Amino acid sequence: MILTPEQKDIINSTGNIKINAVAGSGKTTTIIEYARTRPSTSKILYLAFNKSVKIEAVKRFAEAGLTNVKVETAHSLAYRHIVFQNNYVVRPSGYKTHEIAELLGLKGNGEKHAEFMVANHISKFIAYFCNSDKLKVQELNYREVMTDAKARKFVDSFYEIIEAQTRQLLSKMDKGEIDITHDFYLKKFQLSGIQLNYDYILFDEGQDASAAMLDLFFRQSATKVIVGDTHQQIYGWRFAVNSLEKADFKTFNLSQSFRFSQDIANLAMEILYWKNHLGSYHPVKILGMGTTKSVKTKAILARTNLGLLLKAIEYVTESTKVKSIYFEGNINSYTYADDGASLYDVLHLSSGKNTLIRDKLIKEMKDMAELEEYIEKTEDVQLGMMVDIVKEYGKDIPDILKKIKAKHVGDEDKDKAEMIFSTVHRCKGMEYDSVQLVSDFITEEKLEKLIKTVSEEELNPAKLNEEINLLYVAVTRTKNSIHLGEGLMPKKFPVSPQIHILKNEAEVKIEKPAEFKSFPKPLRRKFTEEPPKERSYSVDKVRENFQEAYKPWSPEMDSELTVMFCEGVNVKDLAKHFGRTKNAIRKRIEKLELEDLYGG
Repeated sequence: MILTPEQKDIINSTGNIKINAVAGSGKTTTIIEYARTRPSTSKILYLAFNKSVKIEAVKRFAEAGLTNVKVETAHSLAYRHIVFQNNYVVRPSGYKTHEIAELLGLKGNGEKHAEFMVANHISKFIAYFCNSDKLKVQELNYREVMTDAKARKFVDSFYEIIEAQTRQLLSKMDKGEIDITHDFYLKKFQLSGIQLNYDYILFDEGQDASAAMLDLFFRQSATKVIVGDTHQQIYGWRFAVNSLEKADFKTFNLSQSFRFSQDIANLAMEILYWKNHLGSYHPVKILGMGTTKSVKTKAILARTNLGLLLKAIEYVTESTKVKSIYFEGNINSYTYADDGASLYDVLHLSSGKNTLIRDKLIKEMKDMAELEEYIEKTEDVQLGMMVDIVKEYGKDIPDILKKIKAKHVGDEDKDKAEMIFSTVHRCKGMEYDSVQLVSDFITEEKLEKLIKTVSEEELNPAKLNEEINLLYVAVTRTKNSIHLGEGLMPKKFPVSPQIHILKNEAEVKIEKPAEFKSFPKPLRRKFTEEPPKERSYSVDKVRENFQEAYKPWSPEMDSELTVMFCEGVNVKDLAKHFGRTKNAIRKRIEKLELEDLYGG
């Protein structure tokens, strides 16, 4: 194996170190080689961020013949030390809002559904504490994590109750009176001060570690290596902290990406430069060494569940010949909130069919107005997105989901899917040959507008920094090419054979005009913001709307169309890109025999 000078420096290092590794830079390979060069008698612990990373790491270390390396996640370590020794019973899915209200006997004080709102904040306060490095709940100020004014006002009014009941629920878990959660036993593991019997501890994906995990890691006497990418921190909403910045270790970089080319590397760096709007920023230069030319795996990536579902609906209705698609994390995970409510529950509430609602919290709501008030006062983002989807598609939702699920393949056939759909959070660590981005990410224009119009007190630089990271992570999932709307492209950035601009890609809007607030219009009219008008089919009118539609196709345009077709861009997006009608695109595809040559 030929190692880069950066990799050799890491392997030959001594003492505690941190490695800032850009996307696709071969950090796992580097860590394996680091472990290989340590004495064979050394006990080495490799800490993976989650189970999927652990499974892959076990395989990689086994293939390298490194039997002295133990691979664990922080949770698997904590489970062994805390759950087994205390005979706890774990509740895998945690507690739903209505269950917390029942367990603690919460009562309303006259404000509608106050007991559920308090229970929701208790659940979040527990997560906040369990992921922190603090010893006591009282050392934290839960108000600090509130961003919405209405939610903050509600928390202020009920703060004493929320804090006291948070401590009460934790106490019930500690005494074994009720089942414990994953967050709880990890927190207890951190508070135990256990010293692990290892000579080296290798902590991967460090940028996504919670303060609790980081505190446990720092307190170990072993030689410590923490590796990650500062710009891939996208779990702040789960109270992750940027561990690389907090680790006072000697710094090494892995700046060469073997995943993508220099063109993609330049695009990624240009997006990271947006951070200069938030303060002085100097990124590590990324060297793109990738040489992938083929396009076998294609993916559409979005910032939000809503943005992804909108694009998936558009894709399956426009690309009628597509037979198989795949959602990272399975399609069902996009229609259920963590708290257990389903998209169907919200739909039934919207249509007044309350007897069909299964989730107890949603069932308590009289109508959508009450649910939206609850969402505002709890900052429940997932429920908020479900409301948006219901407002957009209404009674068409069951048929839409049925159509999508009919084309969805299982995990074992993922490699056969014609298109993979995912949010950025779910595709973390994945890579695809070709990527198309939904336009629901932050843009530089939005960023500049926020900085100019939002007061310094209300501006959240950490949140905005994470929004930039989300776009960076999305861009760096590709091995070959990327398609994105004009709004996501950095200013004056040159296009290239690997970077395609979807010229007329509309920004995905969550908030709709006033007339969209009422119960939804039929699916076929979902993209219009005006009532249906009498249509004119005059040739002049068509020519006016599609001025580019009748220009001859040049060899260059045919080549671009062929590439985009092969990479899975649907007819609607192709029509937007080339400024032509969908019918014109279909005819050109037929003329070039792209269906026969490359398949639908």
